[in-house]
Amino acid sequence: MRKIGIIILWALVSAIVIFLVTLPISLQAQLIAGLAVLAMMMVLKLVRPHGIWRLIALAFGTAIVMRYVYWRSTGTLPPLNQPENFIPGFLLYLAEMYSVMMLGLSLFVVASPLRPRPAKPVSADRLPTVDVFIPTYNEDAGLLANTMAAAKGMDYPADRVRVWLLDDGGTLQKRNADKVAEAYAAERRYEELKQLCLDLEVTYLTRDRNEHAKAGNLNNGLAQSTGDLIAVFDADHAPARDFLMETVGYFDEDPKLFLVQTPHFFLNPDPLERNLRTFENMPSENEMFYGIIQRGLDKWNAAFFCGSAAVLNRKALNETGGFSGVSITEDCETAIELHARGWKSVYVDKPLIAGLQPATFASFIGQRSRWAQGMMQILRFRFPLLKRGLSLPQRLCYMSSTLFWLFPFPRAIFLVAPLFYLFFGLQIFTASGGEFLAYTLTYMIVNLMMQNYLYGAFRWPWISELYEYVQTVHLLPAVISVILNPRKPTFKVTAKDESILQSRLSEIGLPFFVIFAVLLVGVAVTVYRVYTEPYKADVTLVVGAWNLLNLVIAGCALGVVSERGEKTQTRRVKVSRRCEFVIGKTKLPGTIENVSANGALVRVLGKLPEEAHKDDSAEIRFKTFTDGTSGALPVSIRNMQATTDGVAVGCLYLPSAPQHHKLVADLIFANSEQWRSFQISRRANPGLLKGTTWFFGLSIFQTYRGLFYLARSLRPARQKPADQAVAEARR
Repeated sequence: MRKIGIIILWALVSAIVIFLVTLPISLQAQLIAGLAVLAMMMVLKLVRPHGIWRLIALAFGTAIVMRYVYWRSTGTLPPLNQPENFIPGFLLYLAEMYSVMMLGLSLFVVASPLRPRPAKPVSADRLPTVDVFIPTYNEDAGLLANTMAAAKGMDYPADRVRVWLLDDGGTLQKRNADKVAEAYAAERRYEELKQLCLDLEVTYLTRDRNEHAKAGNLNNGLAQSTGDLIAVFDADHAPARDFLMETVGYFDEDPKLFLVQTPHFFLNPDPLERNLRTFENMPSENEMFYGIIQRGLDKWNAAFFCGSAAVLNRKALNETGGFSGVSITEDCETAIELHARGWKSVYVDKPLIAGLQPATFASFIGQRSRWAQGMMQILRFRFPLLKRGLSLPQRLCYMSSTLFWLFPFPRAIFLVAPLFYLFFGLQIFTASGGEFLAYTLTYMIVNLMMQNYLYGAFRWPWISELYEYVQTVHLLPAVISVILNPRKPTFKVTAKDESILQSRLSEIGLPFFVIFAVLLVGVAVTVYRVYTEPYKADVTLVVGAWNLLNLVIAGCALGVVSERGEKTQTRRVKVSRRCEFVIGKTKLPGTIENVSANGALVRVLGKLPEEAHKDDSAEIRFKTFTDGTSGALPVSIRNMQATTDGVAVGCLYLPSAPQHHKLVADLIFANSEQWRSFQISRRANPGLLKGTTWFFGLSIFQTYRGLFYLARSLRPARQKPADQAVAEARR
């Protein structure tokens, strides 16, 4: 009886919504209704931003979106007998409907996400055995040493955890390669990493052949190990001391749990953050996913494996024959298979690892191309909507995650659509200037307001548009390629330790300048058409404003591909650790104020010896966070600056022994609270108006910077003096 009542209620509500959405009203009434909804959403955002009021505001916003969809579907498409107008017009319509569909899926996933989960303590006698897998292919030994040392330093009984280095760069296949240089490099790597693992008490494991990429490497480790649980860390993802104690307790609570996933926290900015200088004061791109979306997925038991920073149940993996390897995104594919078999997942919203992300724009695009192609493979081979065993909410969640990567298609259409009218006079959107104002403009602002409701301090206005645009140019051909040939893509390892010493234009940045130039011509054409065709000025101004908005985003992208040179690869994270700074025979008290993956800043109390210089060797002595014992970490001095009570010394780590790597790991990675504090310090919601103003100002500056980099790159190289050229020729 209750079910029948609920069905009747939903039917009644649906009928009312359909009536309101299709109710014919004047343009004036539509504009007033849109402005009223906007005003109400703004007021609720200020006084009642959470709970049921948040859902009410989103519901009103959804009504405006649905009104727009109805108007767009019934009154704006060009007639079929004008194919030159209808075809591009219909493509634009499909792009808009894709955006509306993704908004609907986002509302379902994150309208009311779970609160962050508390830790689940488990008694010492019930702690499961854990195998820690660190898969590697071509990463530097120093990077691996820090990750392994951090894994060995986790707070967990030593007899119940075993750390494995799964090396796919030293396989028998690579050591026996026909190319002598490749074979020698693989042999050297094999011997070096075996010795490093021996020094750090880590189990080294390689295999005969490089088959099935990362999934095959993990499955090889699975076959050689016996632990109840499997913890996976990428080569550059070093865990905090409390990683296992914060995660394994969930498995004791639920025997059908296959996954506990934690967020990926990065010590260095991505290319957009680095080149736009936003890393310290704006949430990173991945925080929207890990801070909001994964919690929304978790509500529907659809949080998925992200390839690292996770713990998995061996029993569940054995049921599916290990990690799935049909696609090049083995993580999400594995999760779909296990969710379909009735296994459950949990998301713990606390940064418990710190890693590195691509530093160059080219590597960033390479990584995103792999993600996009892998998700397209999952959409093709696993099609979540019809996947047997998944619940309806899980199907919708996985469809949201996979369909998102189709964004290059609508983004490209939105970019070129106004140019069809400005350059060729095509009528791909039949509406007056008043209708644009009453329907389209209010829809766009309501959409932005809804995004602000959903993601708030995790994603600032217009930043998603910028990220999607800078990826679209190169992801579009990658996505088309995998759609045409789903089995073509192969797994490519993302570079983890790049650095850019000199400022330069990205090697794949030229298309962005071409697009900017075309859009700039579009602005000139807008002015010309308004002057020569005043009777069409209302429509021309609307389309010209659309093109101008595209130009603003494209101008900001010029700054993204203008890569800043930096001396340091990673940003520093604030800490506060008492230490003793030792140089020669001088010992001075000090405080370690911030750390990075490569060095630290020490504020020394007192004066350094007069003979102290840059590049001098020194030691930082401090008590470890792990067990409170004292250690001495060798460093070199990179810079010194006098303070009121001493000297601020910038140091570069010089680890040369296993104990040194343990100290570096303890200093940077042991305390997860320092990462959490850094994340929270960046989370602020500027609001729609302030955020828009900030973005437009940022775009103006980055447009100038990008054009400056372009002009500098086009200058002919200065001719070197004859004596310098001769000297270089002799070297």
